[in-house]
Amino acid sequence: MKEKKPFYITTPIYYPSAKLHIGHAYCTTIADSIARFHRLIGDDVFFLTGSDEHGQKIQQKAEEAGVTPIEYVDKIVAGFQNLWKRLDISNDDFIRTTQERHQRVVQEVFRRIYAKGDIYKGSYKGLYCTPCESYWTEHQLDENGCCPDCHRPVQEVSEEAYFFKMSKYADRVLQYIEEHPDFIQPASRRNEMINFIKQGLEDLCISRTSFDWGIPVPIDPKHVIYVWFDALTNYLTPIGFLDDPEKFQKYWPADLHLVGKEIVRFHTIIWPCILMALDLPLPKKVYGHGWLIVDGDKMSKSKGNVVDPNGLIDEFGADAIRYFLLREINLGQDGNFSRDALIQRINSDLANDLGNLLHRTLNMTLKFQDGVVLAPQGKSEVDKSLEADAAETVAFFRENMNDMQLSATIKKVWAFISRANKYIDETAPWALAKDPEKKQELANVLYNLTESLRIISVLISPFMPQTAERIWKQLNLPQAFKDVQIEDIEQWGGVPAGLTVGKPEQLFPRIEVEKEEAPQAKPAKKDKKAKNEKKDETQETVPGVIGIEDFGKVKLRVAEVTAAEPVPKADKLLKLQLSLGEGEPERQVVSGIAKFYQPAELVGKHVVLVANLKPAKLRGVVSEGMILAASDGKGLKILEVDMPTGTEVR
Repeated sequence: MKEKKPFYITTPIYYPSAKLHIGHAYCTTIADSIARFHRLIGDDVFFLTGSDEHGQKIQQKAEEAGVTPIEYVDKIVAGFQNLWKRLDISNDDFIRTTQERHQRVVQEVFRRIYAKGDIYKGSYKGLYCTPCESYWTEHQLDENGCCPDCHRPVQEVSEEAYFFKMSKYADRVLQYIEEHPDFIQPASRRNEMINFIKQGLEDLCISRTSFDWGIPVPIDPKHVIYVWFDALTNYLTPIGFLDDPEKFQKYWPADLHLVGKEIVRFHTIIWPCILMALDLPLPKKVYGHGWLIVDGDKMSKSKGNVVDPNGLIDEFGADAIRYFLLREINLGQDGNFSRDALIQRINSDLANDLGNLLHRTLNMTLKFQDGVVLAPQGKSEVDKSLEADAAETVAFFRENMNDMQLSATIKKVWAFISRANKYIDETAPWALAKDPEKKQELANVLYNLTESLRIISVLISPFMPQTAERIWKQLNLPQAFKDVQIEDIEQWGGVPAGLTVGKPEQLFPRIEVEKEEAPQAKPAKKDKKAKNEKKDETQETVPGVIGIEDFGKVKLRVAEVTAAEPVPKADKLLKLQLSLGEGEPERQVVSGIAKFYQPAELVGKHVVLVANLKPAKLRGVVSEGMILAASDGKGLKILEVDMPTGTEVR
């Protein structure tokens, strides 16, 4: 058994001055997906997140609330931890800077650097931004004389303070950044930091006396340690900097610090200077992700557009939120969050593409083979093509996840999901099932679809862990999902012959969106002569007869029933999910056939859909069309056709 490679990944530790928003959830979900991928390829992962709980801003907030600082942060941090649990974040530790283990590390770091002569006492007079906990010089302010990060007013402060000789390390840090192009990613952030250092680094003020909510300076307790000197050191605490040399040797330097672009400077300038003063190696990579824009505008409390991830989870589920954030936004760039776009992704990608594939495969296996996946024998050209696409997708997944190309990887996996759905249309299992001589060909098709889903469930596991495991369990695969490794899907044929699949359960219900009707134009007034001509024409027409131009307006298409279920409190109605083929959204149709058909027997049937019927609500359920059926007054049969989905009926 090969030795596991250590992989240490961190998020920033979040500041508990208020509840977390969707931007924090985005960052932590990225880190979680990367951590899950590295576990999948067999690495020994340590994934850290936490909370940065000291500073003047926290003390002020606590005073305003009439509580102590620790009471104030305890309540908010509990909300952090609950959110990460709900989002299925798999962190190995949660560091709080108020913990005693961290205080010991911070004070020891201070002692070591002080003993080296790189910390000295002086007096500070300058500009300070309390919300950002940042010091600025006059020339660094924005055009309005405000903080260049948050653009709020700065305060002039003057007090005795300890300083870290950051200027001493400026040339070394600059040289390191220039010689290690992968240290700061993406490249645009790297260029910003190089320009910042070239403007000149001043020594860093690392203590305050004007407030007392912080870790005391060990040699001078009336001072508390400046929040960034305290916060950055969190990355050393949980991996045994003081008390477990073997663990520390194993995980340091960190493989990846994932941070928002607004704090790249602290992680790539201040933090490297501190580490150099401690004679410790620098982290291998700092990645500054972009901001989340809401409906085209930056999130702001004053604009009222701050998005609460808890509310989204309540409404849509954690995996849908994870999928949208990771698929929709290219890592490193700003990305737009839109509720409409989220719902569209859920309906098209999750309910239609993924849910459709699972439902069709399990239902056809249950219907045509009593749920048993039979051994394949021989391969057609289309079978070989599907298998080759699976191998290519797995290879792409491994390579691109290593490069943190999350969005591109998800798109590639979804291309394979679409390919598997197309494979159903190409092989037409419903037609094979009618021919006893094609029993083995049918067995091959259903085996290949089950195997495709086995591979897909593993490929989506870093992004949608709960959904991945649900698919695995519905397939009824014998291996424990938690034990699955990437090698298990690098070879085709992992589904054991004779496997009995489970009954399909809906992964993502379609979300019904109320459609606004366009205002109807008022008919133009007609003159008397035209009215009389129309009257004469009507009188000569046979009642009930329509012209060819009227019939031509009706669009009839072949659709496959992928799922069926009763409509609650409606004895005659069934709700059907219909597929029109690859690349088209699934349709939901309510049909009055419940007295004549059981839901299970409809799945897999190819029916004729009136595809351009105006959506209507029946018993509170939106129906997006109508299926054709014939009735003699005693019974009823739906019209079935042996044609591919999407075919036009003329």
